Amino acid sequence: MQKILACIDGSVYSGSVADHTGWAASRLEACVELLQVLGRREAVSQDHSGRIVAGARRQLLEELASLDAERAKLLQRQGWLDLEEAASRIKTVGVTEVTPVLRHGDLLETLDERERTADLLVVGKRGEAADFAKLHLGSNLERLLRAARLPVLVAARAFKPINRVMLAFDGRPSAMKAVEEMSRSPLFAGLETALVTAAEPTAEVERKLEAATAELLAAGLKATSKILPGPAIRVIPEAVGSQGADLLVMGAYGHSRLRTLVIGSTTSEMIRACRIPILVYR
Repeated sequence: MQKILACIDGSVYSGSVADHTGWAASRLEACVELLQVLGRREAVSQDHSGRIVAGARRQLLEELASLDAERAKLLQRQGWLDLEEAASRIKTVGVTEVTPVLRHGDLLETLDERERTADLLVVGKRGEAADFAKLHLGSNLERLLRAARLPVLVAARAFKPINRVMLAFDGRPSAMKAVEEMSRSPLFAGLETALVTAAEPTAEVERKLEAATAELLAAGLKATSKILPGPAIRVIPEAVGSQGADLLVMGAYGHSRLRTLVIGSTTSEMIRACRIPILVYR
């Protein structure tokens, strides 16, 4: 059985992460590990001794320590409540195996450990501290995408039924990996799939796109393809909107500086520009 690792943080995106996880788990018939990581500062009482001026009373130190301990307990209780609510949300679509996990420490270090037994990672675009600011999970997203060994599904702010998929295809190994995974994964069975390449229509570009499309068609997917000239960061979001895509699939970070290629160093920009969920393959 496949396993999905879903990371929530109590933000407005947590419900969406749960909904996207439920969608993926039901199609893959996968079990789910639902993870919340409390940062070290949130989970551990602070040492206030360095902040107290000479001669301050011991009672004040004790009171501050007590307040810190109580706050840590409350945060832990809130974390378990968040996990329980998200787990219930996932189970409403028929997913039965959902395991909530609460950990203390660094998010990326924890994910590095937990993802070793998983097949798909689900996260939100933004985090608890400010839903549309680059904080918490949001601030870690680029580093997470670079470090992850798994495909990463980045949930949009709200979930909506997924019927149409767009693959941003540039012919790189990670894009070919996406085609291979899509051709054999039940996640995409029965979904309309459009392959879009942001490039000038050269013979080489056309050859790679036709081969990728043929592979998806051979696997039984409803696949079409199109080449659209222009920079990927403009072309792909426009195509997502005009074609009504519900999910964008793309390759992970590359090192090419050719602006006609899709993704590469523009992965984060693409995630910010598109308002739909994005599935990133290594």
